[in-house]
Formats: sequence, structure tokens, C-alpha cells
Amino acid sequence: MIELEGVPELIDPVMVAAFEGWNDAGDAASTAVAHLEREWKGEVFAALDAEDYYDFQVNRPTVYLDGGVRKITWPTTRLSVVRVGGDKPRDLVLVRGIEPSMRWRSFCNELLGFAHELGVEMVVILGALLGDTPHTRPVPVSGVTSDPDLARTMDLEETRYEGPTGIVGILQEACTHAGVPAVSLWAAVPHYVSQPPNPKATLALLNRLEDLIDLRIPLGELAEDARAWQVGVDQLASEDSEVAEYVQTLEEARDTAELPEASGEAIAREFERYLRRRDGGPGHATESGDSSYLRDTSSGRTRPPKPPKAEEAGTGAGDGASADPQDARDLPGAGEAPGAPETRDAGGGPDAPDTPDTPGPSED
Repeated sequence: MIELEGVPELIDPVMVAAFEGWNDAGDAASTAVAHLEREWKGEVFAALDAEDYYDFQVNRPTVYLDGGVRKITWPTTRLSVVRVGGDKPRDLVLVRGIEPSMRWRSFCNELLGFAHELGVEMVVILGALLGDTPHTRPVPVSGVTSDPDLARTMDLEETRYEGPTGIVGILQEACTHAGVPAVSLWAAVPHYVSQPPNPKATLALLNRLEDLIDLRIPLGELAEDARAWQVGVDQLASEDSEVAEYVQTLEEARDTAELPEASGEAIAREFERYLRRRDGGPGHATESGDSSYLRDTSSGRTRPPKPPKAEEAGTGAGDGASADPQDARDLPGAGEAPGAPETRDAGGGPDAPDTPDTPGPSED
């Protein structure tokens, strides 16, 4: 039995989880949960025992000095809780950690134990995969579930994926078997610029999460960071004619695939998003962002590393991931129709879009 002391009774709690590793291309998913924790000042109330789930030769602990005293930070998964105010306050249970090295079933059971004790109503797991998607277009975000009823009521895809999976897929299936509603949101990250961070993909995940749980999320400087990221990648692409040509090919394929899907329903959804945001508020952040996040400290660069040649990048195929319209205020060229380009799986699992031709993990 998990006993939680000091945690008040929660209001309509939703658990939002992300894990560094195989299912976190560009660190987009884990950065999204970190953003929620930072913006809403989350308080950590529990941490899983690192000794039970991690191989320390794979995920090494780090040593740091605290007032001259040496201390160790162990790789683990932590849970925090935030209360979101407003007319209808509610609580979020944030789960942020590293994909475990072992004992995945016990890991998921422990998280579900916390969810049960806290009265969690739904679990939302964030992930990111590498896809054949151009960086110049809105980031495709697909919402998938293993629950046919949930897919129908929340306008989600019912997953049909078969193949290797990560902790995102295992946790979603564990939730389904435990009778806990669970949804996975996947952002597609351009495979030719997969180095973290990717604020544009993080922003897309938060926008889709906002729509899913009907909650206004303060975005801080993410919108400005996303613009700066895109400008940096634009400049890199323009310096290499082969990369520029490859990006153009992806753009044409994306636009052609989306043209038949530009329905009145998609336009209506985009207009509703605009109306929800037009009055500003905590989610309407237009402050100038610091572009220092683009710096690669090992090389001194202030832009992402140079994308590979087109022939090196590859053009893996897979079923399309359902895209979420980007907020028109956030990025240039927003207003995405619900179609999406073919995606390359960065981890996959029963919660990821169907990707029959997957080359394996994206990174990590």
C-alpha cells in the first residue's frame, strides 16, 4: 500500500508523464513536463527507488558540490503535483524521469499505485518520434489510445501499432488493463535535425495537451524559443543546397498529403483555438525569448548541428500520424490541417502511430 503524507485531496487529477530516452526524440516530451513543473511550481512528493529500476552503468549518477559538500543525484522518476487555478481549479500529477533499465512491469505497477491513491481520472503520456516531416511546417501531433470507447469519445486514434515498444507503450497498456483511461500524445520531430532541444515540438505537445484536458497552459518563452529554433535551422538548411532541396521535397509531400484534408471541420477547430486564446491570459506569452538554448556547449555553436546530407538522412515510410492544428499565434505558417506526413518511429509501441517500416530507436 502506498501512503502519501502531506499530499492534500486532489481535484479532478490528471497524471501527465514523460520519460527521457527511446520515446523522447529531441527531448521534446520530457521538456514539456519540465515546463509544466516549472511554470506551475510543482512540488515533488515522491520518487521511485533508483536501485530498483536503473542500471547505473547506463544511466550514471552525477556528483555535485553543495556548499562544499559532495552530493550525488541518482537517476530516477519523480512525481510532483500542481494545482491549476481559475474558475474550475484542478490538479495535475506530473511524472518525469528516465526510461527504466529493468523491471518495467513493477515500475508501471508502482506508478499506477500512486495514480490509484491520488484518485487520478486519466493518464496522459507524452512522447516524441523521428519523422519525415519538414521543420518549416507545424509539428504533427497524434493522440492515440488502446481504449476504443476513449478513442471515440475524445476523437483519438485507436492504436494498431505492432513492433518494438518503449516504456510509453508499456505504461499505456498497463493503464488499459487496470481500467485507467490513458492517452499518448506523440510529436513528430524532423529526423534531419533531431538534436535536443526542440522547443517547436515541445510547444506542439503542450498545445495538444491543452486541448485534450481543456486547460490553459502558460507557455512562457516557448513560442519565442520555437521561432528562434526554426530561424536557426532555416539558416543551416540554406547553407547546404542538398539539404535545402531535401527540405523542399518534404514540404511538397506534406502539402500534397494535407490538401484533401483541409476540411471545414479542421478550419473550425483552428478558429475555435484562436478564439480561446485571443484575449491573452497566462497562456498568451509574447515576451522576447533568450535564444541561448541553441548553444552547443561542447562546440560553442549557437545553432543546432548541421543536418546530414539528404542521402544520409533516409526517407523511411510509415502510416501518417494525425496532426494537431498549431496555434496561429505561435509559429509562422500555422493553421495545420488534420493530415500528417509519414513518420519514422523513434521508439514506437502500442501507443504510437502505425509505422510498419521502423528503423529502430531514434536516439539515446
